[in-house]
Amino acid sequence: MSLPHAILTALLEKPSSGLELTRRFDRSIGYFWSATHQQIYRELGKLEQAGRIRELPAAAPARGQRKEYEVLPAGREELAAWVARPEDPRPIRDPLLLRMRAAAVIGAKGLEAELRRHLTLHQRQLTEYREIEARDFTPAPTSEADRLRHLVLRGGIDLETFWTGWLTRAVEEMDGDADD
Repeated sequence: MSLPHAILTALLEKPSSGLELTRRFDRSIGYFWSATHQQIYRELGKLEQAGRIRELPAAAPARGQRKEYEVLPAGREELAAWVARPEDPRPIRDPLLLRMRAAAVIGAKGLEAELRRHLTLHQRQLTEYREIEARDFTPAPTSEADRLRHLVLRGGIDLETFWTGWLTRAVEEMDGDADD
């Protein structure tokens, strides 16, 4: 149920077209809630049909003009209710962890290379998050909205820090198994 809420959030930040939303998901929201172009357009239709968003009137009629959407009061109310609603943490569902469990049963051939690949990907993501933090949150944010955005980014930084540390240890242990 979170994709409609991610879209409502993005539209409250700035009325946008489906294409603009897709681009914004690629640049920011997508770091923690990803969605395909098709999912976003499908959800826009559902939100419009439910009376939570509406298409903004076009400045001038044009053929093939893209639709821009804004959030209606019902959408704002739904988002506020969702923000206040309790929700339990979700269990981790990571294919790499499952693959490691399978490797414990069938053997770990090829696993170390995949661990190293994941380590590299998490290191890159951590670097990117730290660059965003230095660019967008230095000096420290003062408004509540910016502090909340920074906390979301800090969550990403902390998760990537965890994954790089854990994967580093996993690779070291796999190397140690090769020495045995």
